Amino acid sequence: MKFSYRFSNLLGAVYRHGNLHFSKDGNSVISPVGNRVSIFDLKNNKSETLPVSTSKNITCVGLSPDGNLAILVDEDGAAILVSLVTRAVLHHYHFHKPVSSVSFSPDGRKFVITKENVALMYHAPGRRREFNAFQLDKSYYGPYDETTCIDWTTDSKCFAVGSKDMSTWVFGAERWANLIYYSLGGHKDVVVGCFFEKDSLDLYTVSQDGALCMWESDTEPEELKKGLRYRERKQKEQQRAGEEEEEEEEEEVGEEGEMRAEVIRGSTDKPKEEEGIKNVRYRQRSKQFFNKESDFNKLTAAAFHKDTHILVTGFASGIFHLHELPEFNLIHSLSISDQRIATIAMNGPGDWIGFGCSGLGQLLVWEWQSESYVFKQQGHFNNMAALAYSPDGQYIATGGDDGKVKVWNTNSGLCFVTFTEHTSSVTNVTFTSSGFVVVSASLDGTVRAFDLHRYRNFRTFTSPRPAQFSSLAVDSSGDLVCAGAQDSFEIFLWSMQTGRLLEVLSGHEGPVSCLSFCPTRAVLASVSWDRTVRLWDMLDSWHAKEAIRLTSDGLAVAYRPDGQELAVATLDGEISFWNPQTGAQMGSIAGRHDLQMGRKDTDKITAKQSAKGKSFNSLCYSANGESLLAGGQSKFVCIYSIRDQVLLKKFEISCNLSLDAMEEFLDRRKMTEFGSLSLVDEGAGDGDGVEVSLPGVRRGDMSSRHFKPEIRVSSLRFSPTGRSWAATSTEGLMIYSLDASLVFDPYDLALDVTPASVRRQLKKTEWSSAILLAFRLNESALIREVLEALPHEQIPVVCSTLPDVYVEKLLAFVGATLENSRHLQFYLTWAQSLLTIHGQKLKNRAGAILPIIQSLQKSIQRHHDDLSKLCDWNTYALRYAVALSNQRGLKRAATNELSEEEDGDSKEEDDLMSEPLMGETDLFT
Repeated sequence: MKFSYRFSNLLGAVYRHGNLHFSKDGNSVISPVGNRVSIFDLKNNKSETLPVSTSKNITCVGLSPDGNLAILVDEDGAAILVSLVTRAVLHHYHFHKPVSSVSFSPDGRKFVITKENVALMYHAPGRRREFNAFQLDKSYYGPYDETTCIDWTTDSKCFAVGSKDMSTWVFGAERWANLIYYSLGGHKDVVVGCFFEKDSLDLYTVSQDGALCMWESDTEPEELKKGLRYRERKQKEQQRAGEEEEEEEEEEVGEEGEMRAEVIRGSTDKPKEEEGIKNVRYRQRSKQFFNKESDFNKLTAAAFHKDTHILVTGFASGIFHLHELPEFNLIHSLSISDQRIATIAMNGPGDWIGFGCSGLGQLLVWEWQSESYVFKQQGHFNNMAALAYSPDGQYIATGGDDGKVKVWNTNSGLCFVTFTEHTSSVTNVTFTSSGFVVVSASLDGTVRAFDLHRYRNFRTFTSPRPAQFSSLAVDSSGDLVCAGAQDSFEIFLWSMQTGRLLEVLSGHEGPVSCLSFCPTRAVLASVSWDRTVRLWDMLDSWHAKEAIRLTSDGLAVAYRPDGQELAVATLDGEISFWNPQTGAQMGSIAGRHDLQMGRKDTDKITAKQSAKGKSFNSLCYSANGESLLAGGQSKFVCIYSIRDQVLLKKFEISCNLSLDAMEEFLDRRKMTEFGSLSLVDEGAGDGDGVEVSLPGVRRGDMSSRHFKPEIRVSSLRFSPTGRSWAATSTEGLMIYSLDASLVFDPYDLALDVTPASVRRQLKKTEWSSAILLAFRLNESALIREVLEALPHEQIPVVCSTLPDVYVEKLLAFVGATLENSRHLQFYLTWAQSLLTIHGQKLKNRAGAILPIIQSLQKSIQRHHDDLSKLCDWNTYALRYAVALSNQRGLKRAATNELSEEEDGDSKEEDDLMSEPLMGETDLFT
């Protein structure tokens, strides 16, 4: 089995914090999710998470005008330059302070970042080949408090910067003689957004108290005049005054030792006018207010589209307004959430508006002209607790602490249905064997079954006395539903058909932590904190068949896919393997040291000491039963070989240092005589403080202003196809798939096995030999070339001559290729011939080839769903077109008839009209 799994997608979280961006064509939205970036394709309804990550949560994203480059900046000011074409990191840079905003100039030559009260302008990477991709051009000082926003003029000559000191500063991107800097006031609160009009220096500024100021300039952008260069100005000043004070002020050394080209320091005084050149002046044209006199709604985000003159403003109550400027006409107002709108973005054409709400993790795209949603997604705004794959691997169901059950499509990466019937945390979810029913257990004392055809809750199972259900299992037939209680120590058994309680299984003396049904027999395994695993026979009056004693409290139990082995995780960090028929132990793995815990900010003991009390809380067998996936309260997921009982590979789920317990040692630089600086509550009014959580608190409480979530893995599942596995963690639902890139992994290689010899066999029409040689080289492109060169009628003949070893390889290749290939009938013929001719031999090895068959079924089911909808639509469209064409022809004939033959011909027309319509309906029925 291969273990080259790589991170492929992040589900369950669509937006966390930061600013949104639309792609150049306006069809995709780029959203920061924690320390990663996801791209949502709105036209094709797909999502993709880039395989790059920062060391902390991303706070701002800058996108180049051509859409090829993105700058991602995290909380500490560490930036990475990413190519959106190759999905690779091109450059690392550190700004050493938190960055509030990043913006590229419209011509793509420069970009500006703002940190603290300074704006830094850099040469945009890619224009010149430099070893340092971020080359500083100018530094702009002026605001007295932190900067909040940036906007450029359309010709890239000037930019404006808004600040928390309620002022807005206009700076020249080049040294203009009549515009070096200009300060604008007029607001009584923090400036949230500043926007230039198209092809103008006129400016709109929006503040947090809901005020809009319109500023009119007396100069057009074409009237800006070039000023003296820095060296010329310096020489002129030295000639005049003979002092070097100005020189010392202008030349400063950067943070990393590089010389800054120029420093522009703005002040409240007017800049000096050069001889014969009048400086640019602004006047306030008007001032508008978004809030009425009676209410106060804090304005939190704003965006302006220069071509359509549309201003979008978002408020803390979840309301947004659309206004047309400069008349300030309200187009419409709508409430899209009950949480604060954190960011707003508009696409290039100006018809789609993107909203991000960090409180609930919502991402919405609204089309304002038709007043409809283009995209509406929300992750679990609290921790994910459980996940389950559907039998064909197409869907993933997740349950969260927010009481919601969501179903995700693994192909698109998007959620297509959310069930909100639970009133408390969901502890476990599972699919029935049909794949169309999702069953969930919750702490609200109910187990609910949801129908994926009609999207409704059609069964609700409850216990005679209220109980909190912490575990769940459904048998292979889908008729028996079991749930374990964590307060009454009992297992409840219901019938899916009738919804009635069949039996209450008693015997455990502690909370039931996990349940698992045997895949091949009607036996239920339950593990509890009372240090026992009990096997219950469903056919023999539900009596306890056997009780297996453990060395410590049991946390998780899982059956091997063939039902011949049982894996149990215990509180002492061990994984033990048992034979369910004899009750004998077959082996054990000491996995405590593989968890590698980190040290939390509030821990009084080291990570090495705290790891002694940690254990695995989720187990899952691989699809072929040869390896075991284990995860727990750690950032690592381990894969163990069951036969050798050794660790094969460890996967690091996250490298996000914004989460707690990520580093093994505390940062000495943050340690003071009063304790760790990370626990100091700075700026209580800003909402960004840190509170010390109470012992045992994992999620923070509603009254705390800020908390650091702890990294952990709550649930793990292998895909039935064996090509991927998923883990629910603090970051979201992580999908890891086998690397699809070319890996040279030959099988039975010899000197004469080369691509040339394969193509030589193809020319000789030695089909079977060519296929065997291609599989011995094991290059997918070559195998596809050989298969597609084979005549269609020769497929059954070739399948009958293949050795048994290559039948499974060919079937696995057909299943994987069919998922993305256009040659449906061709590859379906291959699958049909292989299964028909070698069906009996394959059946004897059903356990080993089960992942291959499920992968094939997933591909066929996906194409069937797409084609069946398309055929239905086409059938109705053709019926309508044929009926319409017949009626049009008859009407045209009726207008050309002579008046004296109306009566006789009308009867013939009725016959003509009825005959083809009957024929068409007969044809389609």
